[in-house]
Amino acid sequence: MSIIRDELARAARALRKLTGANAPRVPLVRLEGMIAAGGRNANALSLNRLEKLLDKAFADRDAAAVAITINSPGGSAVQSRLIHDRIRALAAEKEKTVLVFCEDVAASGGYWIACAGDEIFADPASIIGSIGVISAGFGFTGAMEKLGVERRVKTAGKSKLLADPFGPETEEQAATINRLMGAMHEQFIAHVKARRDGKLKDGAELFDGSVHTGSEALELGLIDALGEARSELKKRFGDKVVIRPLAPSRLGVISRLTSSALDHLELRALWARFGL
Repeated sequence: MSIIRDELARAARALRKLTGANAPRVPLVRLEGMIAAGGRNANALSLNRLEKLLDKAFADRDAAAVAITINSPGGSAVQSRLIHDRIRALAAEKEKTVLVFCEDVAASGGYWIACAGDEIFADPASIIGSIGVISAGFGFTGAMEKLGVERRVKTAGKSKLLADPFGPETEEQAATINRLMGAMHEQFIAHVKARRDGKLKDGAELFDGSVHTGSEALELGLIDALGEARSELKKRFGDKVVIRPLAPSRLGVISRLTSSALDHLELRALWARFGL
């Protein structure tokens, strides 16, 4: 019986070798676009949209690692944190190394997510960083006056109205917005320092919202190496590595046509901040 078992085991090994089943496998998750809660832009990156995809990527117990490509100008701080934390939780639970590859842009919330990687790679020309917080809006008070339109807003609570584009900004409103932005900025800084502990260049100004090329980011310690996903995975796991691409589903044609024009303008503005 032992002879038969040995022969069967040899046959099974030969079959796996013949079919490539023994080759290392690496799921490659593609994250591209702005980061926002669901409902604003159905193609935006959010935990709700990505959770099942991430679960699928980490489900392969025999995977050599999990790779993630990021191409994002940023967006929601909350969704960035939720996505990052979900990746790290799965990495700990499944005991997987996470390799992150930044493409054109991994800025602001995009870089927050990139910090989920045990190692971060980028192209020499990638745009990396933007470790800061931004709040943008419009003021239409002059236009309202010219049109003869009177704005009527009633609140219960003096701080209920934070930002009204149809009314002048008060000192109190500006102070509140600055306080919130300052708190979020401190959270961002603490996050990067914790994830890049011992890797950041001493004395470098990294947290003023500046962006850097991939080559500069390497010198500053914001990334670990220059490289792109497929080449690096083959270098690390061999030419026969099986790369399994995974990406979130996208809106159909009709949904894209009917989605909010304002959402598209917001998305365009985010990319335009980086010349893209």
